[in-house]
Amino acid sequence: MRTLVIGDIHGGLRALHQIMERAKVTPKDTLIFLGDYVDGWSQSPQVIDYLIALKTTHNCICILGNHDELLLDWLTNSKDNPMWYQHGGESTVLAYAKVEQETIDQHIEFIKTLENYYLDDENRLFIHAGFTNMNGVTFEYFPKLFSWDRSLWEMALALDKKMTTDDLLYPKRLTLYKEIYIGHTPVTRINETVPVQMANVLNIDTGAAFKGPLTIMDIDTKQYWQSENLPNLYPTEKGRN
Repeated sequence: MRTLVIGDIHGGLRALHQIMERAKVTPKDTLIFLGDYVDGWSQSPQVIDYLIALKTTHNCICILGNHDELLLDWLTNSKDNPMWYQHGGESTVLAYAKVEQETIDQHIEFIKTLENYYLDDENRLFIHAGFTNMNGVTFEYFPKLFSWDRSLWEMALALDKKMTTDDLLYPKRLTLYKEIYIGHTPVTRINETVPVQMANVLNIDTGAAFKGPLTIMDIDTKQYWQSENLPNLYPTEKGRN
């Protein structure tokens, strides 16, 4: 039995199918999805349909991403958010124009069940973006940061690799958990398309919203499998490019 973590999907159902096949996922595996199921490629509603069905056959932990939060706002409040529209929301709005209200209601309920984070029995934290409280996620004053924060990853990137965890200047946030798995900030920003570990933070967002692949990783062995780059799977679309 494996525990597999999956990066940001952003409406790329074809890529999700590929990684499930390439990793040979079975119902014995636990699947942890790091959020951002929507916005980018044209199949956002179908990705949510897939996850709803998958939860009936597999042990799935689904975490809330900032784009999922923006979609929920739009579906429930009809909020016209120009920034969201320009950053992947347009494809989602167009896709949902073809979806019946009964299905939309199911999607609203699914998004409402998404977790802010997951902490396993080995003190490994799974979260979409990060947290800011130096005492950890249970002390966070601003829960929205779980799906929006970038400072955790930026801190891990900037950390002097010569520092040890017992150094007085070592960030306390990074000592609280054995490992921290995140998405949200694609590693393509540092010219990578594979999972990147900095300190004990592992970033699994390999740029599927843009020009990179979707990734699934075995958290124990660190073996990972990837889809084709998303523009190859959706050649007539722009994604979030």
